[in-house]
Amino acid sequence: MSGALDASAPFWVRVGGGLESIPGGLRHGPADLDHPPPGGPWEPLFGPDGLAGWAPPGAPRALLRRAPEESARILRERRAYLLGRLGHKLRSAVLALQESARQAAFGQHQLLEQIYDQAQEVGRRAAALESVALDPKDEPRAVVIGAVLTLAAPEAASRIPAAAVVRVGETVLVDALTRTYEWMGGAGVKIQGERVGDWWRLSFGPSPNRQPLPIPEVGEPLVRTLVDSHLHGWLDSSDPGGPKIYLPAVVTAA
Repeated sequence: MSGALDASAPFWVRVGGGLESIPGGLRHGPADLDHPPPGGPWEPLFGPDGLAGWAPPGAPRALLRRAPEESARILRERRAYLLGRLGHKLRSAVLALQESARQAAFGQHQLLEQIYDQAQEVGRRAAALESVALDPKDEPRAVVIGAVLTLAAPEAASRIPAAAVVRVGETVLVDALTRTYEWMGGAGVKIQGERVGDWWRLSFGPSPNRQPLPIPEVGEPLVRTLVDSHLHGWLDSSDPGGPKIYLPAVVTAA
């Protein structure tokens, strides 16, 4: 690149398996050469790990150095915000549990059943916080999506090809798909898998009985963090009919 443009020129950076515009925060994906972002013309930015973003033709090489820095910043800020929100929700649940326990100790025994439910809720909120706060320990490996869905979405109507294999951390994949399943309403959710270039795309159709989540933060924000940060995939929530998750497909020999 010639450096004819200023280093502050708008460009796109790779965030997980998607793209985000700098400035503006627009999202586009999945991140590969077959899906350049809108508003071009653009030229791809290549780093040590492959496609790092897209920039205007003639953009300075400084943008190539900025791309991974901006990507890390976006993930860091997104994670910090979600941790703050989930931490607030957890503290609220703990305070409610403490107050119910105090009242039960002073003779209001009818609260004992409520205390059990509140303790369960504290556990759910703590698990969500842990999902975001802890980095995954399992290394990426080949994982069969259909097998994972039998555990993560047991009452979903799934149409997943047997060849749907992705290279991810299995524990995080189970967590992400479980939370997407619950976000879409649980039993009755429809899930369809389709190969799209170097990705497997999972399309989720909501359950007929879907209800709003008691804690909205464990829906899209949490799923996006798991998919982008830990699975190196991309969550597309632009379709009102249901979200789509893109996951890196296992490369097979021709």
